[in-house]
Amino acid sequence: MKKATLLSCLLLAGFGSQLSTAAISQTKGDFEDKFRQLDEVLPTPNIYRNAAGEPGQQYWQQEVDYKIKVKLLEDKRRIEASQKVYYKNNSPYTLKYLWVQLDQNKFKNDSMAEMTTAFAGIGRRGPSTKAASGSAPAKLSLAELRRHQFMEDNELGYTISNVKSSGRNLDYTIVGTNMRIDLPKPLKPGQSTQFDLDFAFNIVEENAVWARAGYEHFPDDAREGGNDIYLLAQWFPRMVAYTDYEAWTNKEFLGRGEFTLEFGDYEVEMTVPADHIVSSTGTLQNASQVLTAKQRSRLKKAETAKRPVFIVTEEEALENEKEGTSKTKTWKFKADNVRDFAWASSRKFMWDAKGYKQGGKVQDHVMAMSFYPKEGGDLWKKYSTESVVHTMEVYSRFSFDYPYPVAQSVNGPVGGMEYPMITFNGPRTELQDDGSRTYSQAEKRFLIGVVIHEIGHIYFPMIVNSDERQWTWMDEGLNSFLDGVAGREWDPTIPWGVEPRDIVDYMKSSTQVPIMTQSDSVLRLGPNAYTKPAAALNILREVILGRELFDFAFKEYSQRWMFKRPTPADFFRTMEEASGVDLDWFWRGWFYSTDHVDISLDRVYKLRLDTRDPDIDFARQRKEEQDKPESFFNMRNKAEGRKLWVDINSDVSDFYDDNDRFTVTNKERNKYNKFIDGLKDWERETLERAVKEDKNYYVLDFSNKGGLVMPILLQLHFTDGTTEDQYIPAEIWRRTPKAVKKLIVTDKEKELERVVVDPHWETADVDNENNHYPRRIIPSRVEAFKTKKRSGKVHRDIMQDIKTELKTDEDDKSEKKNGEKKDAE
Repeated sequence: MKKATLLSCLLLAGFGSQLSTAAISQTKGDFEDKFRQLDEVLPTPNIYRNAAGEPGQQYWQQEVDYKIKVKLLEDKRRIEASQKVYYKNNSPYTLKYLWVQLDQNKFKNDSMAEMTTAFAGIGRRGPSTKAASGSAPAKLSLAELRRHQFMEDNELGYTISNVKSSGRNLDYTIVGTNMRIDLPKPLKPGQSTQFDLDFAFNIVEENAVWARAGYEHFPDDAREGGNDIYLLAQWFPRMVAYTDYEAWTNKEFLGRGEFTLEFGDYEVEMTVPADHIVSSTGTLQNASQVLTAKQRSRLKKAETAKRPVFIVTEEEALENEKEGTSKTKTWKFKADNVRDFAWASSRKFMWDAKGYKQGGKVQDHVMAMSFYPKEGGDLWKKYSTESVVHTMEVYSRFSFDYPYPVAQSVNGPVGGMEYPMITFNGPRTELQDDGSRTYSQAEKRFLIGVVIHEIGHIYFPMIVNSDERQWTWMDEGLNSFLDGVAGREWDPTIPWGVEPRDIVDYMKSSTQVPIMTQSDSVLRLGPNAYTKPAAALNILREVILGRELFDFAFKEYSQRWMFKRPTPADFFRTMEEASGVDLDWFWRGWFYSTDHVDISLDRVYKLRLDTRDPDIDFARQRKEEQDKPESFFNMRNKAEGRKLWVDINSDVSDFYDDNDRFTVTNKERNKYNKFIDGLKDWERETLERAVKEDKNYYVLDFSNKGGLVMPILLQLHFTDGTTEDQYIPAEIWRRTPKAVKKLIVTDKEKELERVVVDPHWETADVDNENNHYPRRIIPSRVEAFKTKKRSGKVHRDIMQDIKTELKTDEDDKSEKKNGEKKDAE
């Protein structure tokens, strides 16, 4: 007989050899290394971007400064301008030509964007269309017709002229939304060049064409002909970024992939109707010429006010709305070290402001400001500027101090867009018949959420300057993660849409594409670029790294890449290098694949210690036999009163009536003693301790049905009513990514009753039902309902609805009588 080892003492009743072979359920040849290092995919580190994810010793980026003079021709809804561009080549390469972005050309009928816009289909943004399906015909909405009519009736896109350098005409070629300017002589490393150009374009009506900027018309204002709000963005020819990783980033602007830009200094003069109020990137240089003494005094008071102070009151804005003027004013703004420039103008604007005492050496004091028409109402008065300040307080804690002197929220036709120091945000109040303005809870939440999100974008990507045309998630995803942090610090009862539970439907859908997909090719931008990366970062922070490690690494990334241009590799490498945790499996699964999380707890086995001591083991086996359910056959015989032979003939007995098969003999005891004598000292001590402690040994059998490896979060429920949480790192899947087993040992008195995987829904597991063992009855409900034709989502305006008077029986009778009378007539 071979000498026994301690391992042979642990046997599993009913499980047999499966314990050693559950390695397992993979078939030969289908192994996939979920922990394969990502360096095989990422660009090779170099002198511009090193292996730690930080700017390399010879990192460079170009500099571009602008001087622009622009006129807003209100009667024509047109921009006419001239600009000077100062370009410095900081790259180690000689440039023979320059590329310029002409984003307004997207609205030309022959643009790539227009010609490749499919009718209906997934991923289409803008006015609604429906493709034919079965017997249902294709459908075209009035909004879509409006768009076509506007573009047919208006000449859109840039008029470019006088492209010159030092008085000499420059050759240029327009290619869709880009323009190549051929330089008279090559621009060598370290050299600068300057060129001028004039441009003009007709401003689009944002509500008609579904744009990121444009005008909105208010025909019901007191002024004859109504008034407009102008939001001006992507309004001037901007230099295409020239980078170390792609050279000229001159992908065509199709509308979805946003912008890749260079930092520089701006001096901009806007000539607008004299009764307009202008909000802009930068700081106002000629306040004494465009603001009244009272307005300047109010602005000074706002610097230290507890709540926002009106610089232009609602009453003053309403007066402005009534008349209009043929006179003009020129507002002058200056902005240093920004990557873009946007502005807004309208006579409808009221304007409030509040100083934010940030402290620190970067920007001690920031002015938070909001510009909005009467349609903004109390919603904007209460929450817009306060949301701006709250965003800076939270984001600065996670990244860096806000570096600019102003942060602004402007109401207009654009639902939400961001630029340096200024954002466009859409929610409004509703005018009621009694003259009051109310708003739904959804609109309140929308305003707070969109202001936080868009002001957050001033940090990402307006300062941490990622390439939005290529990787939408690098600004939208990171920003959505942080706006969720700021939002839940504002009011956690508001659904911020960044929890792991918010992404499960998308992750198991057939329309999912990897997060790393180029922006214009993403099928569903919202969940792909916003929700999924935000949820992933939440999981990384709360489940995998913990807050301390994550927050340190994220701040390191933010500060490394302030006013620089990071790539995904820089983010991935920095988060690993600064946290000290290998995260390649996480980036590969969440960002490069369409796997989803679905960890199933398939079985739980309870192991009992086979002590080899017959006095212990035989007694246990007897009890297990007695605990088995009684046969139905025997139970029914008893119920019928049938008597047993052994009971009727009790005088006939033998040895086995007093001794069963679990009776211990000295033969078994001698065998046990021999076994004990054959053990080494450490084996005997280990076995004796195990027998004394008599612990419970459970084997949990997991399968990975979704393909995405994740930590296993366990909640153990015991028969004594207590619970215990356990964390199993994702690395448990390293060798067997499809199935894995885990041994859980508990004290004798802590017997498992049930186990739940991911009890708090922290990992985006798409199937919570296979997380329970034993399986639970799936909770649902019985509903009495009548089928209704859905006509779109409707938000309850409780602020207005609460004014409704309760009807009486007499009211109902009167309405019925009046209705019958009308029918008869």
